[in-house]
Amino acid sequence: MTKRLLDLLLAAAGLVILAPAFAAVALWIRLDSPGPVFFRQERVGRGGAPFRIHKFRTMTHAPSGAAGAPLTIGADARITRAGRWLRRTRLDELPQLIDVLQGTMSLVGPRPEVPRYVAHYPPGLRDKVLSVRPGITDPASLASLDESEALGRAADPERAYVEVLLPAKLRRSALYVDERSLAGDLRVIARTLRAMFR
Repeated sequence: MTKRLLDLLLAAAGLVILAPAFAAVALWIRLDSPGPVFFRQERVGRGGAPFRIHKFRTMTHAPSGAAGAPLTIGADARITRAGRWLRRTRLDELPQLIDVLQGTMSLVGPRPEVPRYVAHYPPGLRDKVLSVRPGITDPASLASLDESEALGRAADPERAYVEVLLPAKLRRSALYVDERSLAGDLRVIARTLRAMFR
């Protein structure tokens, strides 16, 4: 079974099984604060191609073109009541199953970054990490589940992200690319589900 076939089967099954939960979350988001259900943002995908990622909206809706902080740090005042729960349980990421079906993402792969931070990738690591489809989850994500809280403790959060957290994530992502396998992907999916239920 190829990785792409596994992605299609599990993403389609997930969307069907989770359809009632998606509807309930969408209703909660709309009742909790004005704005769209989904948050769309440009990320850098396979081969450096840009795409727009799907997430459940967890923050107050900003007008089109309004500038906002690029990182979500600690108890960010922009996070809505529904958004706090969605972020804590990681359920805000589930709409990316749509991106998996569309072929811009995989279930497991390096997390896609915004162009602002991809510009900081060293050339060698950039080529390797962007040689595969980005994923909903990966070992680097599982190792940095407390990223927002860690950045909230930093004197300069963006500098801490660019100089400390991002290089560590890139090293783990590059290692994933070198050692990836279907069995390894299934283990990452299982670890992710355990983390969500915890």
